Amino acid sequence: MKTVHEFLETIPNLSHREKLDDLIEWILKSFPSLKCEIKWNQPMFIDHGTFILAFSASKNHFSVAPEYVGIQTFSQAIKDAGYDHSSMLFRIKWNQDINYQLLSDMISYNMKEKAGMTSFWR
Repeated sequence: MKTVHEFLETIPNLSHREKLDDLIEWILKSFPSLKCEIKWNQPMFIDHGTFILAFSASKNHFSVAPEYVGIQTFSQAIKDAGYDHSSMLFRIKWNQDINYQLLSDMISYNMKEKAGMTSFWR
């Protein structure tokens, strides 16, 4: 898998595919300096060679991975949005609304915190 289109084609439910496609497009428009690359069979948003955020899809939800620090920093906001989380990602059920402000805050946070970083991961 090399492109976002190929990733999206792996999601069998068309409405789920469109929801994630719309989200990816929103990120690219809202944060034009980010590049979307497929790594480990999932779309990852990269800024100056460092990881910012990734998505993966499953039958009942899609996962958002902002790294451990992002989950810890936004843990309460994730819960307040109605999403459940682990130490490395949170899950948005397909029937839940996307909290764009939360995602925007996470992306902005990671971009700021990792501005001088030269490695991919923290």
